[in-house]
Amino acid sequence: MIDGDSLAHRAYHALPKSITGRAGRPANALVGFGNFLLRLWESERPAAVLVGWDTLEALTYRNEALPGYQSGRVFEDSIVEQLAVLPELVRSFGFAVAKAPGYEADDFLAAAAARWAGPVLVTTSDRDAFQLVSDRVTVLQPVKGVSELARIGPGEVRERYGVEPAQVPDFIALRGDSSDRIPGVPGVGPKTAANLLAQHGSLEAILDAGRFEPIADELRLYKQIATMDSTAPLPDLRPGDPDWAGAEAAARELGLAGLARRIGEQAAAWS
Repeated sequence: MIDGDSLAHRAYHALPKSITGRAGRPANALVGFGNFLLRLWESERPAAVLVGWDTLEALTYRNEALPGYQSGRVFEDSIVEQLAVLPELVRSFGFAVAKAPGYEADDFLAAAAARWAGPVLVTTSDRDAFQLVSDRVTVLQPVKGVSELARIGPGEVRERYGVEPAQVPDFIALRGDSSDRIPGVPGVGPKTAANLLAQHGSLEAILDAGRFEPIADELRLYKQIATMDSTAPLPDLRPGDPDWAGAEAAARELGLAGLARRIGEQAAAWS
């Protein structure tokens, strides 16, 4: 399960913007993302692949509930153009794509992780996804562009945050999240948030104990916003091999000769 927007942005910033495709259109994110799909398949050989995407032109319930949510983010036209093309490139590999107005890529990852019966790898740079981690679900977190991935299990979540994976939304509500513009509790940092959750177990228990009563409703909202929606709509997820021929043809159509060649090499190695 891949956070498409997260990995596309990392690819965009990791590769030179001078990389172009057909008619000189920007292609660095396309090339980087395509290469990532090849490496991920080669290293993990997953039974199925789903890539979730944000819908940039539509607000989510999070934006409506908290108007400042993710405010101030400005994307360059060249990445926006490539984000519009990437889902079709993913489909050309025979992989599933999830995108729908009102939902974020994270929501599709949560839904897929909840509904897939076997082990799940969730690839994203968004640490909010640590809430999905379990003995069955592992997060693959890029640590150097998109070429190196760290495996995050329950132990790593405890080591990094001092909380259990299921407590991550409570932790975010208390600590806040500057990247998403979630305010949190004034003066409460990561250590205090973790200590409070170790003592009480949950945000609701902390509020029941009389802490932060003046902003209790706001904190409940922050937790709701930080919680991924596992009811998000999904396409059919079924095991299957990649469509190497389709992916190679799509890459050539986009003017990405190098990527097409690498896909062809992967197809030959697989066969």
